[in-house]
Amino acid sequence: MCGIVGIVDAGGVSFQLYYALYALQHRGQESAGISTFEGATLYTHKAQGLVAEVFNRHTLQELRGKAGIGHVRYPTTGSKIPENVQPFNFKYRGLTLSIAHNGNLVNTTELRGEYERRGQIFCTTTDTEIIGSIIADALRASKSMEDAVLLCMRRLRGSYATVALLNDAIYAFRDPLGIKPLCIGKLDQGYIVASESVAIDALDGTFIRDVRPGELVRIDESGLSSTQISTANRRAHCIFEYIYFARADSVMDGKLVYDVRRQIGQKLYETSPVEADLVSPVPDSGTAYAAGYAERSGIPFLEGLMKNRYMGRTFIMPTQKQRDRAVRIKLNTVRGNLKNKRVVLVDDSIVRGTTSRRIVKMIREAGADEVHLRVGSPPIIAPCYLGVDMPTRAELIASGREVEAVRESVGAASLVYIPLEDLVEATGFGELDICTGCLTGCYPVEIDGEKTSRCVVSYMGGSLQSDLSTFDSGKEET
Repeated sequence: MCGIVGIVDAGGVSFQLYYALYALQHRGQESAGISTFEGATLYTHKAQGLVAEVFNRHTLQELRGKAGIGHVRYPTTGSKIPENVQPFNFKYRGLTLSIAHNGNLVNTTELRGEYERRGQIFCTTTDTEIIGSIIADALRASKSMEDAVLLCMRRLRGSYATVALLNDAIYAFRDPLGIKPLCIGKLDQGYIVASESVAIDALDGTFIRDVRPGELVRIDESGLSSTQISTANRRAHCIFEYIYFARADSVMDGKLVYDVRRQIGQKLYETSPVEADLVSPVPDSGTAYAAGYAERSGIPFLEGLMKNRYMGRTFIMPTQKQRDRAVRIKLNTVRGNLKNKRVVLVDDSIVRGTTSRRIVKMIREAGADEVHLRVGSPPIIAPCYLGVDMPTRAELIASGREVEAVRESVGAASLVYIPLEDLVEATGFGELDICTGCLTGCYPVEIDGEKTSRCVVSYMGGSLQSDLSTFDSGKEET
């Protein structure tokens, strides 16, 4: 999971890209990068670190041009090494290409091997370089970005929202199932594409719409145009975007994330009411859930945990030791609100269980009589192959365990997960238009050894592809 942005603006783009990436910082904390284009020159500055650490006024002033792209990285494939920091740049025959990607391919090894046998040398260990190589290879033959993206969509398997800077034009495209988010906004003197609408808001822009799954959008000094490269018989929007990853104030595929989470909180109370004195969120992602729970239950909303705003997201920290240490630094109890109280503690999800266990313990040590844990997602039982760095099944606390066993492990007086059907209903999408692989073990694209739900994709030109049919490890339809 990463954050991407592309801007064309007559007044220059480097500072705008910086502010947009700042708004998308929650999507990646490992590295940040910007590429811009002016005249015949591609300018790039990128490094490991947070946006505010990587860029300053001087570096931004050096990034000249009216078109550019940016990226914040949360590594799901490839090592945490400088070579993997995006955007990636390609130069040939008078063309310069810079590319950044959010998502995860599941056929990287196959594609990389093919291109290496053809003499391609790879400088990174990420799947983004594969996408860039396919585009660059196609452009050598036809110099048509439409043809290049068509080839990408035929060949890539997995999730991808991508922005590319080809000379002074921005191209943005999204996989045919729309797994990863991407949207379009209007600025005073140009246009923006970004992972979330909050990046548009940060620039005082106007949200126009989401990039459609399978669509290629072009932005240049003359304006915005688009081509539908592919269509699918379903969508597969990532459910974890709504559960955790996206900012609550983002609008994604027509849904305000805060409203989705608030409705989930309401349904959590309806699933299993409990007598309590207060409803407290695990900040910040649990706040909207707790607001909905309190609204429906009539139990007062009161913060029992206070967040250190200078801490990052513990979920995306690379080691368990770092996550454990970060919890105590990140969260502190409000003892006066908790002492001798029955507390409904609302969180977005339980992944490994270690963070939940520590938080429940903190609240009990603060004097709470009871801690009833309510979770805004069903049990996470399977890994994510499509862009969220989920652990293996062995590390997932709910994989192969009953709810009661999980409750005992985290130390809560009671534990209730949102039922899957209620979660899907809260999103407003149909059951087949959401990717719930981490919750069900059934994925929207073919993955070796895993169950896959049927999907048929058609491409520009009318040919039908069936490489996304239904398979599991026994090759049986589901």
